Parts: sequence; structure tokens; C-alpha cells
Amino acid sequence: MELKKSLGVIHVFCIAAGAMISSGIFVLPGLAYAMAGPAVVLSYLLAGVLAATGLLSTAELATAMPKAGSDYYFITRSVGPAFGTIAGVLNWISFSLKSAFALVGMAALIRLLAPIDMRISGVILGVVFVGINLVGVKEAAHLQVALVLGLMALMLVYVFYGLPVISLGNYEPFAPRGMGAVFSTAGLVFVSYGGLLKVASLAEEVRNPGHTIPAGMILALVLVGICYAMMVAVTVGVVTPEVLSGTLTPIADGALVVMGRAGGIAMAIAASLAFLTTANAGILAGSRYLLALSRDGMLPQSVGNVGVRFHTPHVAILATGALVILPLFLDLHILVESASIGLILTNMFSLLSVIILRESRLQNYRPVFRAPLYPWLQIAGLIGFAFLLLQMREEAFVISAALAIIGFSVYWFYGRSQVEHESAILHVLQRLTPRQLVHGTLEAELKEIVRERDEIVADRFDEMTEKCPVLDLQGTMPRDEFFARVADAMSPRLGVPSATLLHLLIKREEGSSTVLTTHLAIPHIIIEDSTPFGMLIARCKPGIHFGEGATEVHTVIVLAGPIQERNFHLRCLAAIAQVVQADDFTMRWLAAPGEQALRDLFVLSRRHRG
Repeated sequence: MELKKSLGVIHVFCIAAGAMISSGIFVLPGLAYAMAGPAVVLSYLLAGVLAATGLLSTAELATAMPKAGSDYYFITRSVGPAFGTIAGVLNWISFSLKSAFALVGMAALIRLLAPIDMRISGVILGVVFVGINLVGVKEAAHLQVALVLGLMALMLVYVFYGLPVISLGNYEPFAPRGMGAVFSTAGLVFVSYGGLLKVASLAEEVRNPGHTIPAGMILALVLVGICYAMMVAVTVGVVTPEVLSGTLTPIADGALVVMGRAGGIAMAIAASLAFLTTANAGILAGSRYLLALSRDGMLPQSVGNVGVRFHTPHVAILATGALVILPLFLDLHILVESASIGLILTNMFSLLSVIILRESRLQNYRPVFRAPLYPWLQIAGLIGFAFLLLQMREEAFVISAALAIIGFSVYWFYGRSQVEHESAILHVLQRLTPRQLVHGTLEAELKEIVRERDEIVADRFDEMTEKCPVLDLQGTMPRDEFFARVADAMSPRLGVPSATLLHLLIKREEGSSTVLTTHLAIPHIIIEDSTPFGMLIARCKPGIHFGEGATEVHTVIVLAGPIQERNFHLRCLAAIAQVVQADDFTMRWLAAPGEQALRDLFVLSRRHRG
């Protein structure tokens, strides 16, 4: 059963922003300040710049393959199911643990108001959010919108009152431990931007994903990044170094200085909203990784069951909820670094996936949004993320390695025997070796994704294109020899002798040329009334010699039908005209790897259908 497409730009923005704004800003600035000093502001900005490289690449991939658990999905299709399963399990566990930590933070705030055991309140909150997500993604997203808008309003109030009272003396010395500490701290706080990737896992439930996903993600990164920098700048400027370097409530401490007790209460409310949005977004997005793994056969099919009533993956949501409410006691610093490593690796996979998919030259890899500055943006991002990884502590690497081993074990002991996926990296290798490594299954899968994404409903022209003969000619040839090849190919389907078809084609061409441009010809003939309508697609890269001035015709579409099909004949001409007038048609036509790819250029075209 399909998932509902109910998310717009505001939902994507709020899911991404809500998933980002959490402990990364309400807890980490104190720990980060102890490492980098006042230059922690630069650490947040640097982490945001690196997040942008991953964001742009993830947005491209998500618009090309808007599927549930999207980053798992495109990593699998790029570098293979082993790496994809590791990434999927790693993300599911990382997002769930981040949600669990958010519930712990919320439970701690509740304990300040009432003597309730943190584990009990944490479990109750987890059950509530699981229930909301079971009812539907739209309901969960609407809650997310309300929580995020209220949260950002409180954050801006803090900045507004804090900027005028900043003490510049708190910024001296600016980077007491050098720029190396600034870079290593950027690795610590990178987890603050991890929520951006959660949107990709919901891509299948987004309306008009080609526009909505990049718009919502970019808006979230820009606005949240600005809020982070301003809030950290205010906090460094109003809280004394001695207090800031040892606190786990830096924003609340800053609010007490700036606005007194009322400010502290306001920031406690803001922190509560932040923890709630993170927990909600984690369950919402994390469950889609299990759904994607199940669909691909890497987990039992029952895990991906979608409920009949609410159209939500209820088994995956319940499993994610169970993981979220289990870990209540975890070392903060190691947890944060482990989460950051998982997110950094996922971003690196996204950057690498863009490079592999573009270099694979897959005909049906058709992202609506393309990351700019290719490949330099991806290379710079990979280098930057690799540098951040080197700054992490050994314990965090051990935890992350353990999670990766769990992911690989899922693939090796279960998924490997269930299904085999063709990956884009095989298409790259195919260009370097004469061996046959690919069989077209990935092209076919991408084709169906484009159809679903662009809501293409096949018409009669599409159906005929899928069944018509295709000639992919390798050498130059004169017109009449080409027509003889056409007549031989169309004769069995039309039930008309080859000689008759050849005579009609030559007679039509001698009456008036069917060459429309220097590279395109559309010969069309009328045949007997009882004959079905037929079409043939032909490509000849070196060119067919139709006559003087038309010696390099490499695209030929032949139409043949009875006079009663005149209206359909005209619709075919209109459809062909829309396809061949696309700016990139000639490039795609000449680069298409085979007969099916030539058909797909017409079947997947953005033309009027009706």
C-alpha cells in the first residue's frame, strides 16, 4: 500500500528545523565553548557550511529518488546493498537515540516541576509521540509546524533582548586554543544540523518533491544556521567564561542574565519545545528507514506493513518507538560524538552517491534539483568531513563501528540471501571493462520512480512507444537502404509486405521531404484501412543521408497508419514535437545506452498527455 503525499514546503521546513533545534543549541554550546572558547561561534558556522554541501547533494538525490528512507535508498542504488544497509541501520539507530536523548531532556524538565521518575515520564512521552505518528504523517507534521514556529519565536526573543547587552570583553581572547580547536569543535556540534537528513527519509510523502524538498531543506538550514550563530554569539557575550564552560544549560543561563527569571522560564519552554520536536521528528523519520529496508527485502516484509486505516507504517513506527524509549542513561559527550559520526558518514555517502550517479550516466537518473558546482562541491565536502572525523574521540569511533557492524550483519545474515540490487557503481565500472556487468534493472527502477514522481499517466502514444521496433544503427547509410531496414522491421507488426512499405516510404519522401531539421526526420505514410497504426524509432549517430543538406539525420521517427487514424496521427506528431524540442534532447538521444533508453526518452518526457 502506498504512502500518502501530504507534506508541503512548510512541513518539510518544520520537520528539518525541528529535528535540528535540540540539544545541539540548548546543551552543546557550553561543552563547545570549553573546547574552542569564544570562537565557538565559528565552529557552528563551519559546521553549517559543511552541512550545506551534504544538504545540496541530498536534495539532488531525494528529488531524483523520492522514496521512503531516501538516503538509505539512494546509497543502496549508488554503491550497493551492503553499504546501503549499513547506512539505513546506522541512521535508524542514530535518529532513534537522538530522539531518546530529547525525551530524557524533556523528562528532566518535568522532574523540576514534579517529583516524577524520569524513566516513567520519558516512556509516557514516547508512547504519546508513537500514537501521533501512527494516526498519520500529516497529523504529526501539523504538530511539528506548531511546535517549531513557537520554538523559533522564543529563540528570536532571546536574541532580540540579548544583542544590546553583549560584553565584548567576553570575546577576548577569541580563539585561546587555536584554529585546530575550532575545527575539532565543529565536528562536535555538527550533530546540531543532523535533522536536515531526516526530511530525505520522508520524500515519498512529499507533494511535488522536486520543488518542495530542496526549498524546505535550504530554508531550514539558512534560518536555523543564522539562529544558531546569533544565539551562541549572545550567550558567549552575556555569560561569564567560568559559568559557560561548565554548564549544560547555556541558553537558559544566558536568558537569566538578559531577561531575569521570566527569561529563564521562556528558555525552559523553548528547550521543552525543542526536545519535543526532535523526538517527534526522530520517530517520524526513523521509522521510514525500517520501511525502506523491509521493502528492499533487507528486513522481513511484515516490518514494512502499511496500515489500511491511516496509511502509516505501523510496525516500523512501533519498533522505532521501542528503541526510542529504551536508552535513558547514556554518556552525553560520547553519545553526541557517536551521533555526529553517524551523520557525517551519511553526508559523505550522499556526496559520494552524487558523484557515482552522475558518472554512471544512467539515462533515467533525472533529479529535478541539481547540486551546483559539481564535482568541486562534493570533493570539498568529502575532504571537510574526513577532517572532522579525524578530530573525534576513540570511544565514539568504537560505538559507531559497533552500529556499522550491526548494519552489515543485517545485510550479510538476512538481506544478502533475499534480494540482489544493481547499483550505479557497476555502470561506472561497465564503462571501464568489456565485461557485461549490468542488466538494466536499475534503469527500469529509476524509470518507475520518475513516472510516480512526475505523475505520468501513460497514454496511447506511450503504450505504442514501449512496443514499437527500435533501430540503433552504427554506420552511415543512404536513405533508401535505411527505408529498406525500416520496411523489414515494421512489416511483421503491420501485416504489410516489406516491398509495399518500402515503395510507400520512398514515394512519400520523393513527393516532399520529411526532414524537419538537419538532424530530425519524421517519415509518415498512409496504409490500408484494416492495418493497425505503427511506429518505429531509429537512431544513427553517424547520420543517414536523406539528400543534399540533410546528410547527418540521426533521429528518425516513422509513422504508418490508415486514414481513419488521422487524429491519432496528429497527436503523435504533436507528442514527438514536444519531446524533440527539449533543450537537452539531442545530448540525451546521442548518449542513450541502448534501445530501451531511446524509448524512455519519449515515455518519461514532460509533455502534455490527454
